[in-house]
Amino acid sequence: RRDTFHTLRTLGGITGFPKRAESPFDSFGVGHASTSISAALGFLIASEIDKVERKVIAVIGDGALTGGMAFEALNHAGQLKKNLLVVLNDNEMSIDKNVGALSEYLSKIRLKPQFHRAKKEFEDFVKNLPFRDISEKILLAANSVKAGVSAAVFPGAMFEALGFTYLGPIDGHDIKGLKDVFSRVGVINAPVLIHVNTTKGKGYPPAETAPEKFHGVGKFDKATGQVIKKKSTPSYTEIFSQAVIDYAARDERIVAITAAMPSGTGLKKFAEQFPNRFFDVGIAEEHAVTLAAGMAAGGLRPVVAIYSTFMQRAYDQILHDVCLQNLPVLLCLDRAGLVGEDGATHHGAFDLAYLRTIPNMNILAPKDENELRQMIFAAFKQDKPVAIRYPRGAGLGVKVEAQPSKISWGKAEVVKQSQSAEIAIFAVGTMVKACVEASKLLSDKNISANVVNVRFVKPFDKELIKQFARSAKLLVTCEEGTLSGGFGSAIAEFLADEKISTPLLRLGIKDKFIEQGTRAELLDMCGLTAEKIAQRISERFNELIFGFLTVTT
Repeated sequence: RRDTFHTLRTLGGITGFPKRAESPFDSFGVGHASTSISAALGFLIASEIDKVERKVIAVIGDGALTGGMAFEALNHAGQLKKNLLVVLNDNEMSIDKNVGALSEYLSKIRLKPQFHRAKKEFEDFVKNLPFRDISEKILLAANSVKAGVSAAVFPGAMFEALGFTYLGPIDGHDIKGLKDVFSRVGVINAPVLIHVNTTKGKGYPPAETAPEKFHGVGKFDKATGQVIKKKSTPSYTEIFSQAVIDYAARDERIVAITAAMPSGTGLKKFAEQFPNRFFDVGIAEEHAVTLAAGMAAGGLRPVVAIYSTFMQRAYDQILHDVCLQNLPVLLCLDRAGLVGEDGATHHGAFDLAYLRTIPNMNILAPKDENELRQMIFAAFKQDKPVAIRYPRGAGLGVKVEAQPSKISWGKAEVVKQSQSAEIAIFAVGTMVKACVEASKLLSDKNISANVVNVRFVKPFDKELIKQFARSAKLLVTCEEGTLSGGFGSAIAEFLADEKISTPLLRLGIKDKFIEQGTRAELLDMCGLTAEKIAQRISERFNELIFGFLTVTT
C-alpha cells in the first residue's frame, strides 16, 4: 500500500484502519477498541484445530484495556492456557488521557525502578546460563513464584493471576531490546503478556506535548503542530456541551458520563465546571449506560454522551437497564449519520434502527443547532428514556436561543407547506435542509412538495402522517441512516397497519457498509444531496402520475 498511501482516508483510497479486504497483511478488521485479544485467541484455536503451527500475537493499548471485553478475553485465554502472546502498548493515552483504577495500576508499575533493576539483574543472570532450555524453565518457575506474591512487590501480578506470564515494563522505543525479548518468549508455550511503555507521538515534539490533539488529526502546520482549521459556525458538539452546562447550572441533579471521550463529546468543559458531576468511565460503553441507569434510579438526571457508532456496544444495557425500567436517562449520540473520513467502522448509520425497536425509548433528531438546544432542555424535563442524535461538524449557522423555545413532545414541524402540494416529504434531522432545497428544485419542474421536520422519530407524529397521506399522491421519508429498520420502515409499518394506500418512497442509506470519503462525497454517493433527492422524487412521481419512469443520464 506504500504507493497508495497518499489516498489514505479518501473516497476510493485506502482506509484509516486495518481491513482484511484491502491487504493480506491486515489479519483482522478493526476500528472499535478492545477486540484484539478475543480475535487473536480465535485465530489460535482455529490454527490448532486445523493443525497449523503459528504464533499468534495480540497488540492492545492501555486505553483499550479498560474495555471489559479485553478482560473477558484475558480471562478465557488464561483458562485455556494457549500459546498466546499479548503485547500491551502502554502510552497512558487512548483518545484523551486514560482514567480509572487500571490506569493507576499501570502507572504504579512504571514507577517502581527499584524492582525493575532487581528483576532485570535476575533475568540477565538466568539468560546467561549455558543451557537455554534450562534458563527458560527457571524463568517460568520464577514467574510461578512471583504470581503468589503481593502486587506491592511484583508488578504485573494482576495479569499473572489471570494465567499470563508477565514481562515488563519494557522500553517500547528500544528496538534491539524488543527483538531480544520477542525471540526469547517464543519458546514459552503458555500465555505471555509483554508490557511495553511508549510515548504517543514519539519523535515529534508537538505530538508528544499534546497527544490528544493528534489522535485523528487533519491537516496541520508541520513546524508548529497547529491544526489548520477553516473558520466555521459552532459545531453541534459545542452546542450540546453548552446546553448541558447551562441546564446543569440550574439543576444539581444533572450528571454527565462519557466513555473515554471528554474532548470528542464536548464534555471536557462540563468536567471543568462540575468536576464532581462528571464521570469518564474509560472505554466501557456498557458500564456507562448501566451506571447512568443506576444514577437515574437513585434520583439523578444523567446524560450519556457517546458517538453513535460506539453506542451500539451498549445495546443490551439500553434495553434491559434503561428502557425496561423506563428510567430518565438522556443518551446523546454524537457523530450520527455519515462521519466522513473515518469510514465504515465509524459511521453512525444504525442508531435509528436499533433504538426504535425498544419500548419506552424516545428518539429525537434536530434539524439545526438551535433545535438541538431546545431538545436537550426538553429532554431533561422528561421522566423517561430519551436519545438525541446529531451529526459531526459545524451547525447551519442559525441563531441559538439562550432560553430555548418549547417544543411539543411527539409533534413534527411543517417547514414548507402548500395547499396544492401533491407530495409530502418527511425529513429527519440533517435531511431537513436538503429536502427544503430539493422542494425548490422540484418546483422548477412544476412539482409541489410539502416538507416536514420530523423531530421525533419515536414517537412520531401519527396524526400529521395521516393528514398528509389523505391529500398527497406520494409520501417521502428521508433520513441519514440505514433504510433497514429506520424511520422510513416505521412509516411503512404504520401505513400498512392503518390500511393507508398512499405510495411511499424511502430515501436513506442502502443495506451496505459505506466506506470513507468526505461527508459531502458520501452524501452524494448515498443520494442524499438536494439534487439527488429531487431527482429520485421526480422519477417516482412521474412513474405514479404518467405510468413511466423518467431516467436522467
